[in-house]
Amino acid sequence: MSDKLKNLPACPVETTLTLIGSKWKVLILRDLIPEKKRFSELKRSIGSVSQKVLTAQLREMEADGLVTRTVYPEVPPRVEYELSDLGKSLKPILDSLWNWGEKYKESLKK
Repeated sequence: MSDKLKNLPACPVETTLTLIGSKWKVLILRDLIPEKKRFSELKRSIGSVSQKVLTAQLREMEADGLVTRTVYPEVPPRVEYELSDLGKSLKPILDSLWNWGEKYKESLKK
């Protein structure tokens, strides 16, 4: 059993929340579902996240296997982030969050 597996919670829901439970990680996932993006594009689309926090969240997601980072040997270097296959498998969860949020907003209009 790997050390990473040993450190995860026993509950699968808690495991998922451990991996994507931060507000920023969910927004990063949302923004990378349609296409890969450069750091500056992610920062702009997410908005109020600081560069330091975004960098830390992307590094964690890369370490967890949710995001891949590609560095192109250009001057200046170009770096792109995209969802791994594992990260893409979270799309139905994000779709459910979107749908629930829409229904909640509709319920407030009544």
